[in-house]
Amino acid sequence: MRRQFGIKNGYYMAYLFMIGLFIGILLVNLGHETWIKNGSLLGTEMMSRLKSSRPAGEGLVGYVLRHRLFTGCLLCLVSTTLIGMPFLCAYICYMGLSAGCLLSVAVVRYGIRGLLFMAAVLFPQALLLVPAYILLFLWAADLNRTLYARGTQLEGYERYSSRFYLKKGAQILSIMTVVIMGCLLESYVNPSILHFVLKIF
Repeated sequence: MRRQFGIKNGYYMAYLFMIGLFIGILLVNLGHETWIKNGSLLGTEMMSRLKSSRPAGEGLVGYVLRHRLFTGCLLCLVSTTLIGMPFLCAYICYMGLSAGCLLSVAVVRYGIRGLLFMAAVLFPQALLLVPAYILLFLWAADLNRTLYARGTQLEGYERYSSRFYLKKGAQILSIMTVVIMGCLLESYVNPSILHFVLKIF
């Protein structure tokens, strides 16, 4: 039953992300004047600053870790409350919206080069961060369901089981370990890849 719930949640989360992605793409195309002509996002000045700057991993890793771990901890804490599921759904939709806007602006401004730029922005940390965030979302949804959703009698007892909380604690530690590894890749490996790709701009 728990596995079926996880699969169903995975589909719902994919739908929410795609809805956000579609809205983001639509917003950029409908607001072409604001986003492209008058906007500075991925504009010439911004790309020039990116070309000329190549932050050291030691200076970047602290910022990246704070940002990623804060998001993870926030999702963990909110998932223990009644608003956990609505907050999780809104956050996934927001991620899709942000991705849709950024992807659209990159493609409209630079075409194929924009797609290459987006790939460079995400590689290689996305290989670890994307699965880690998916597992984090599923973890949060499962915890919230166990705490608040009506279920079987066994699930009711599970809410007060130390074994359940130990299991969830071990799972979140594993997920956060993968997130930290992704942050290290983002800080030490990604800047070199991004700097190389920016040479074509």
